[in-house]
Amino acid sequence: MPENDKKITPKLPKTNYQTWLILGLVAVIFILSRLYNSGELIQIESSRFEDMVQSRDIKKLVLIKNEELVEITLKTEALQNAKYKQEIERISNPLGTTANGPHYKLKIGSIDKFLDKYESLQKNIPRDQQIDLRVEDRVDYTNTLLNVGFLFLLIFGFWMLMRRMTGGGGPGGQIFNIGKSKAALFDAENKVKITFADVAGLEEAKEEVKEIVDFLKTPQKFTKLGGKIPKGALLVGPPGTGKTLLAKAVAGEAGVPFFSLSGSDFVEMFVGVGAARVRDLFKQAKEKAPCIVFIDEIDAIGRSRGRGQMPGSNDERENTLNSLLVEMDGFATDSGVIILAATNRPDVLDSALLRPGRFDRQISIDKPDIAGREHIFKVHLKPIKLSKNVDVKKLAAQTPGFAGAEIANVCNEAALIAARRDKAEVDMQDFQDAIDRVIGGLEKKTKIISPEEKKIVAYHEAGHAVAGWFLEHADPLVKVSIVPRGVAALGYAQYLPKEQFLYQTEQLTDEMCMTFGGRAAEEIIFSKISTGALSDLERITKMAYSMVTVYGMNKEIGNMSFYDSKQSDYTFNKPYSDATAERIDQEVKKIIENAYQRTKDLLIKHRDHLEVIAKELLEKEILFQSDLERLIGKRPFAHQTTYEKFTNGTTPAEEKETTVADAPKEPVIEPLKP
Repeated sequence: MPENDKKITPKLPKTNYQTWLILGLVAVIFILSRLYNSGELIQIESSRFEDMVQSRDIKKLVLIKNEELVEITLKTEALQNAKYKQEIERISNPLGTTANGPHYKLKIGSIDKFLDKYESLQKNIPRDQQIDLRVEDRVDYTNTLLNVGFLFLLIFGFWMLMRRMTGGGGPGGQIFNIGKSKAALFDAENKVKITFADVAGLEEAKEEVKEIVDFLKTPQKFTKLGGKIPKGALLVGPPGTGKTLLAKAVAGEAGVPFFSLSGSDFVEMFVGVGAARVRDLFKQAKEKAPCIVFIDEIDAIGRSRGRGQMPGSNDERENTLNSLLVEMDGFATDSGVIILAATNRPDVLDSALLRPGRFDRQISIDKPDIAGREHIFKVHLKPIKLSKNVDVKKLAAQTPGFAGAEIANVCNEAALIAARRDKAEVDMQDFQDAIDRVIGGLEKKTKIISPEEKKIVAYHEAGHAVAGWFLEHADPLVKVSIVPRGVAALGYAQYLPKEQFLYQTEQLTDEMCMTFGGRAAEEIIFSKISTGALSDLERITKMAYSMVTVYGMNKEIGNMSFYDSKQSDYTFNKPYSDATAERIDQEVKKIIENAYQRTKDLLIKHRDHLEVIAKELLEKEILFQSDLERLIGKRPFAHQTTYEKFTNGTTPAEEKETTVADAPKEPVIEPLKP
């Protein structure tokens, strides 16, 4: 039978015998307790005891000296009496012991007084009818067994609770090993299979960590010139860029022990546990030196001390961080242990943790450029059966701003889409649909849109397309769609930003005009506006305020920036006066009004093009860049797009322009929201 046809038998969950044992003990103790309590005798007063004696209903008495208690057993004929029968049936247990006696109990204050009273009551009773009295000492084994059972259950339950909270069995899993480190050790026996060949798009970062691995393998190469091994390297970058993957590659390449754990592994509900685990981790690492310790998401314990803390309070996280600082570069520093750490929030880390001597290097892992994305695609496309029409360069050009995790998601989504369509290979259309799904969300095929709304959406998106097509510095269009996607998007336009790091005022202004294209088209065609421009207006407003208050791109306000990179997110103080705030609002309003009027003039000039594209959208629902060239001609600018530069052989270094902006841009999507 082929391997693909074999039925996969699902693994049954492991039986938790400890839980069943606890439940069994609880059940046994509960049953014994019910039986014990159900057989409890009825306590009576001394007056009723005298009445029983006078009525000749008592068969025998048992005086328990150590409990100062008298057990009373009734005669068989007395049990049929209505005044006893109902009480006896109520206390009878399933074993039937109470039915045979004893039935009642009498608490006595003094044994001698009871014996005197017993003698006085017996004087009036004939000798053949006198009540038999037996005196004895007794030990209640049932009650003792119940108490011992409850105590054992309490101890066992507490032990299980501590075991769960401290991570199960093994080192650090027992109650007295709670301070043990949870680090996973990778050495020659259980080596990681990921190598540097599996890491694509991070060439500069790989060179940095390769040097650390080379130092551990051949330290003489570096020490003969007086160099010292770096004590630590901090991997910094946005989520999904490959920080943890790079650390796994270091573990796979290094021929030394590799300890891996997360920053949250130091966090525990008990005071002092985090610091104890840090000390235990470095103790194990020094015993295995030379070695590498990798701490993922170090911001869980490395946040700045004193931030958000109540005065006089004791922060357990700070104690853990202090212990980590001392172990990394304290008085008794030991060599041979290199620390690798990863975080996507370097701004919240304590300055003492970032200084040289602890983390000598900060390795920046940014989102890959177009060449890096091509290499990442090639890695993730290896296990996929590809059609011949799949162009990796085109995929890399159509995914600007994508991190490695997003590219892996695109490849996986494309394979799943092709499988749903019963294809033998994954073709380019599947990748296009996967990119649309990752960027714009799931296609809403069941959403019902009226013809009037669909027409508004078509002209809105056509306005974006025409405005961007005839603006020199606007990003070139890749695709425009009026197919509903995501949570509330009725249509979207995808653009292809240039791979650049600096943006000039003219470029930002053109971006704002292109974003205004949808709202302006609605006003020109319908003489009305809709709520569909919500995300457009939000983006334009933020961009205008950034130009005035962050980048100093306004003549009235001047070369001033009110942005503070180290400021907390929750601040209530403005770094300028109310008069300046009023001037800022006026200048922002002026920038937005000028951009909107410019966009309207542009669309009025090219209204025929707007009509052509809108009608084509209503018919086909999706248009690509080639469709726009067919309908309204090529862009009237000589600049090559990123894809054209890349496919023509231009290197990434040559295509980067030293002109303007704050960071590489994400793929620009203009969703139309109702």
